[in-house]
Amino acid sequence: MNFIRPTDQIRHRAMHGLYRALIANMVKGVTDGYVRKLELIGVGFKAANQGNLLDLALGYSHNIMIEVPSELKVTTQQEKGQNPLIILEGVDKQLIGQVAAKLRGLRKPEPYKGKGVRYVGEVVRKKAGKAAGK
Repeated sequence: MNFIRPTDQIRHRAMHGLYRALIANMVKGVTDGYVRKLELIGVGFKAANQGNLLDLALGYSHNIMIEVPSELKVTTQQEKGQNPLIILEGVDKQLIGQVAAKLRGLRKPEPYKGKGVRYVGEVVRKKAGKAAGK
């Protein structure tokens, strides 16, 4: 698939790259699909799903219920000795990223203990505590 721009203006060059990348992502999404995995790190953090309704226990006084868009498939895994996983699958790269970012924003990984919702493989830089400063 080739994309041809009408002129060599800066705006046309920018739009050329943008639309080429967007369509390439659409083609990859339909052929292979996209997967985004999140892990819950923390004592008592749990995830369960019934269809596209996600039930999260993230250390608040109540569970958080989130309805994932019907275009995405959500699954949860909770194996003994492992952190709970949330797996998002679908064809729309932008939508998967947006939903994953929303889930991560519910409890971002904090820099002192590293607890929170993070992407699988994400490295959280730890900070020294108050006692290390002396």
